[in-house]
Amino acid sequence: MQHSGAQGAYGGFGAQWPAPPPAPGARSAQGQARQQSHPHPHPQPPPPRPQPQLPPPQPPHPHSPPHPHAPAPQPPQPPQPPPQQPSHPRPLPAQPPANPVPPAGAPPQPGSGAPTGESTGHVKLPPGGPVQVPAPGATPAQLDATRAAVAVLLIGPAGAGKTTVARYWADHRAVPTAHISLDDVREWVRSGFADPQTGWNENSEAQYRLARRTCGFAARNFLANGISCILDDAVFPDWPVIGLGGWKRHVGPGLIPVVLLPGLDIVLERNAERSGNRRLSDEEVAHIHGRMAGWYSSGLPIIDNSRQDVASTAQMLDNVVARSLASPVSW
Repeated sequence: MQHSGAQGAYGGFGAQWPAPPPAPGARSAQGQARQQSHPHPHPQPPPPRPQPQLPPPQPPHPHSPPHPHAPAPQPPQPPQPPPQQPSHPRPLPAQPPANPVPPAGAPPQPGSGAPTGESTGHVKLPPGGPVQVPAPGATPAQLDATRAAVAVLLIGPAGAGKTTVARYWADHRAVPTAHISLDDVREWVRSGFADPQTGWNENSEAQYRLARRTCGFAARNFLANGISCILDDAVFPDWPVIGLGGWKRHVGPGLIPVVLLPGLDIVLERNAERSGNRRLSDEEVAHIHGRMAGWYSSGLPIIDNSRQDVASTAQMLDNVVARSLASPVSW
């Protein structure tokens, strides 16, 4: 039977027999237990040991025999997993980095930096600046009328064949070429369209200016992306509102103006084949043709396509563009 006091004081190394109750003046139970465990002729009580400075209990030596009354050693307990955690935790999914790096060749992401220009889908579009006059030291490729990126303005009265020639010329060039007709752009306005045939007023003039500015913006952007452009309009030499000044302002000084001016009889014949608001009266056609005659003294290149078919006229236009690239016309 083991004494509880010795068990608490010495960790299991207590007396083998129960100790008698202490008599008055006898030693303490702690000293009595030590005397019974370790008999000595003159036992001495151990000195008091302060509890806060007790060293942690050391495990017995692996080769020392166990005490007969020592508690049986407990087998080591396996480590318990953390609560609510599986024994084999699954790997967590990879978290995306705070600032993901786009793959090579990917388009710039919104907010990734200052924009470098207008963009459509994955195609970067440089801003369209004014079309400049060819430099004096231009290369032969830049002066090749059939391959160079150029902006041409085809001028002429109603019935001169501007739209037909411009469309054919754009279709048969060896490089990408766009065709923009000012009459088509004006008619983008459906409700509220101000038809000049009903009278030239502030509304028709405002819509004309708007259409011309739109055409100029489109031409600059086509040229900035390597696409040639040909525009057609009935520009008058003696009417500043519908003159060359607005086209130079919206397209640039590198615009090449070319006048298409057949005889009056040819113009009247072609006008009679038109329909809708594109067809004018004979009197109005004759009046416009007479005012166009002022281009003969302007110095601009003029093509008389009275006896030429569309293909021949387009070839003549190529020759005029080549001369204008080599020696730009002052206008």
